[in-house]
This record gives sequence, C-alpha cells and structure tokens, in this order.
Amino acid sequence: MLHGCLVIVINLPLHVHKKAIRSLGISESFVKKSGQHSILAGIVMRTDRIIDGFTISTATVGGMDATIKVIEMYNALKRDDINLLMINGCVISWYNVIDLHKVSKETGLPLVCVTYEESDGLEKYFMELFPNDYEARIEIYHKNKRRQPLTLRNGYTVYIRCVMMNLEEAKGILHKFTLQGAVPEPIRVARLLARSIYKSTMPTVVT
Repeated sequence: MLHGCLVIVINLPLHVHKKAIRSLGISESFVKKSGQHSILAGIVMRTDRIIDGFTISTATVGGMDATIKVIEMYNALKRDDINLLMINGCVISWYNVIDLHKVSKETGLPLVCVTYEESDGLEKYFMELFPNDYEARIEIYHKNKRRQPLTLRNGYTVYIRCVMMNLEEAKGILHKFTLQGAVPEPIRVARLLARSIYKSTMPTVVT
C-alpha cells in the first residue's frame, strides 16, 4: 500500500535516480487587500541547481482559476524535458484551490505539492468566506486527498500530496532538490521571483 498518494500506472518521465532530472517549481506572491491578482512564478531547475527556464502568470485572489493558470504556465514553456512539477501548496491566492489531479493529467507529469505546517483543514473557511461556491472549492480540496507528513534527511518535516508518484519517489525527489531547511530549491527560487515581481508592480509588504 502506498500511503495516501494516488499512483497511476503509466510510463512516467520520472526517474528518481537520474542525475539530470528537471523540475518545474511553482510558487506565488500576493497581498489580499492590495489587488485582485497574485503573481505566479515557475522555475525550471535541474538537480545540479542549474536554472534553465522560467514562466510567469497571475491568478485571481479569491477566485477559482489557479488550476488553469498552472496548466497554462507549463504549456507556455513548450518543453518536453521537464520531468515533474513541484507546487508550493494547493490552496493559493486566498483560497483559490488547485486541482492537482487535473494539472497532472493535463501536463502528463508527476506532481508533488509541498506545505510546511500542520492543519485541521480549510472547509470551515471555504463555507464562511465563499457562501456562493464553497461546495466547488471543497470538492476540489477533497479530491486532492489528505496530506502525508514526510521527514527529510535534514530533520525537517514537510506535508505533501503527490500524483503519479509514490511516497518513496516523492521523498527521493525532495532530497535531491532540498539544500537546507524544508523548502525545495525550485519552489524557494520561484517564490523569490514571484515576490520580486510583485514588489515591482505593487510596492508593499508581500507574503
């Protein structure tokens, strides 16, 4: 049994033991009260830490377009050498929920979604803040399945959801891409880029 990660048996472009794996790491930056859109940044990084691509988009703060935006970011790169996706959380831009399974299906790539703190769930916030469409948000949120805790070899614990890979493969990938702390390098650099772009377009303190 593979402990919480959905595994689809197909020919995957994921080979954990290869030296030259490429990951597209995606993260965001926004301030809820400062605008209607967040900045999404994607970084293509190899396991040797070489960055050889990036992609930028926006998502609606409080909207429901995060899934299609992530898919569009991958498609915009027009590349066939990316081995997996790494996403910094599946609920972004103030409760804009990413459908991880749809992203994986549309891109054809294995995916690992990483967060860093324990949580009791977000259903009550969906119901409180989005009375008109909370059912749709909760449906996607539940479709993504529960997170699994994973302790990295540096002692940090992350909480992951993965699609088209099992827990051991996800652990191997995170070990390859995490230098220090809990945040994998593709996500860390994508987050820095998103913050920098956000600051340049809307000067304020960003999350």
